[in-house]
Amino acid sequence: MALHPSLERHAAKVSTASAAVRRIKPGSKVFVGTACATPRVLVEALEALKSPPGDVELVHFITTGAVPHDAEGRPTTQYRHRSFFVGSDVREAVRLGMAEYVPISSARVPRLMEIGRIPIDVALIQVTPPDEFGYVSLGVSVDMVAAAVSAAKLVIAEVNPAMPWSMGESAIHVSAIDLLVPVEGPMIEYVHAPADGEAVERIARYIAGIIDDGSTLQIGLGRIPNEALRYLEDRRDLGIHSDVITDAIIPLLEKGIVTGKQKTQHKGKIVTSFAFGTKRLYDLINRNPLFFFQPIEQVADLEVIAAQRKMVSVTQAFAVDLTGQVCSDQFDGEFYSGLAAQGEFTSGASRSVGGKAIICMTSTTDDGVGSRVRPQLRTGEGVTVTRSNVHYVVTEYGIAYLFGKSLRERAVALIELAHPKFRPYLLEQAKRLGYVPEDQTLRNLQAYAVEEERQVTLKNGRELRLRPAHSADADGIRALFHKMSEEDRFTRFFQRLKELSNKEAQRLCNLNHETEVAFVAVSGPREQEEVVGQACYFLNPSTNLAETAFMVDPTWQGTGLGSSMQRRMAEYAKARGIRGFVAEILPGNERMIALARAGSSTVHTENVEDVIHVTALF
Repeated sequence: MALHPSLERHAAKVSTASAAVRRIKPGSKVFVGTACATPRVLVEALEALKSPPGDVELVHFITTGAVPHDAEGRPTTQYRHRSFFVGSDVREAVRLGMAEYVPISSARVPRLMEIGRIPIDVALIQVTPPDEFGYVSLGVSVDMVAAAVSAAKLVIAEVNPAMPWSMGESAIHVSAIDLLVPVEGPMIEYVHAPADGEAVERIARYIAGIIDDGSTLQIGLGRIPNEALRYLEDRRDLGIHSDVITDAIIPLLEKGIVTGKQKTQHKGKIVTSFAFGTKRLYDLINRNPLFFFQPIEQVADLEVIAAQRKMVSVTQAFAVDLTGQVCSDQFDGEFYSGLAAQGEFTSGASRSVGGKAIICMTSTTDDGVGSRVRPQLRTGEGVTVTRSNVHYVVTEYGIAYLFGKSLRERAVALIELAHPKFRPYLLEQAKRLGYVPEDQTLRNLQAYAVEEERQVTLKNGRELRLRPAHSADADGIRALFHKMSEEDRFTRFFQRLKELSNKEAQRLCNLNHETEVAFVAVSGPREQEEVVGQACYFLNPSTNLAETAFMVDPTWQGTGLGSSMQRRMAEYAKARGIRGFVAEILPGNERMIALARAGSSTVHTENVEDVIHVTALF
């Protein structure tokens, strides 16, 4: 093979792969480069040695082709492996005991390499050809490679002209490399398996719905987080600060949605540590100053993440229990994926001003047989995100915000995220474990209807969100009840109530959304919603008319909130073929009488036993 012109001045360092790996001594700890920059030619040459050096251990993060397999998928490696991530490359080797999984944040590994707690004797990496100044780029995988190069006594680099030159802090001088091995051929490419199915689409839409304009995103490698990017096409000025980037960001760049204009740090730049994608992404990265690659310990620094305003982290999990404990690197006792930098991004996003830490998963296992929402995590399912640090959890059945919530509130919210066929069992177990009271009910067996949410602007110019009520709204409705005057409570309930029991509060929000429907008006962000209004109706199947009732915070009365809730409920009821509304109102409550009559051309009013019955047909 003719030398690449850039290698001629470094000819003394040029070697073949087989000659280079023969320099590896017995007992060495050999780091193998990451992801799409896995130095497969060097690994293949090491595996091909007829007399392999004894007690060699290969150390790596995410790899592609670092572990050879036979036609039946069995690992055939001659060496032991130590991996910080259990991807498809090493999963079978871990299961068979041929590889060890180290559950540690990828952001913590470089420091351990530096101080020798994770010893590295040899680094096998892949780089670009050197430039005229003698520098090479680590290309699409900076992550922990720079730390491994610094720690290693012997550095062997594949030199691949197809490797893109990434900008930022990815360059190292050729003097840090002992042997240069020219290779030809395309870069490793990775394409996410299609994230098909209604459940995945619904989760992706939920996630997209809680990402605001101007947010800075970290999107994990999971299929669902990457699918969520497809639904951000109506957002503006998003930024990227992520341990990894994939092809999923390209459409957002092409459409001008990712600009980074509102980032706090590295404004206008896409900050990342490694890329996992296709040639299309690599061509975009090549010498493009828009991309800023840094070592993983810098990208995933907790304080750096937290300092980024509106930082949003989206990662995928395998299971969550009713207290909010999350497992994302094990399932039914087997190891999958790893911690990566999930802990730093989850904590950092939750501390960011306007930030959001989102955990997502389908409600059931892929075969639909098991629930991913558990009463308790099972034996063999480790906690990767503690319940005290969990903020958002999203499944195809809705969104739960858990941070700062009690065990009861968490359990109720998470049960509603489970598949309906598992909810009765989960409620039963929650009662058995003492998480919820015995009188806790379960009425709604549907997915949360995010499409039924509406933003409304009231007469005073203030905006509110009208959304379907769910069981976790009980405390908010109870707080609304106590803001109302004694007279307003009497006109609403026809009783001199001093308090709302849990059963009564559930009656106002924990409904089936078919014959029993409730909406709440909320102000503030999702993380800190305040219920300022509640409206509900209960259908009488014999008449196909629904009885309505309302509660409005006194400070919001006179703003048109009651009318907005009435219109929203009427819209919802009409779509379900209901004939009209009926209301029972005490004489003198002119405001509610006018509200009951509004929006209908056919109204019948009757006074029966000092109660006014209003029937308004649609």
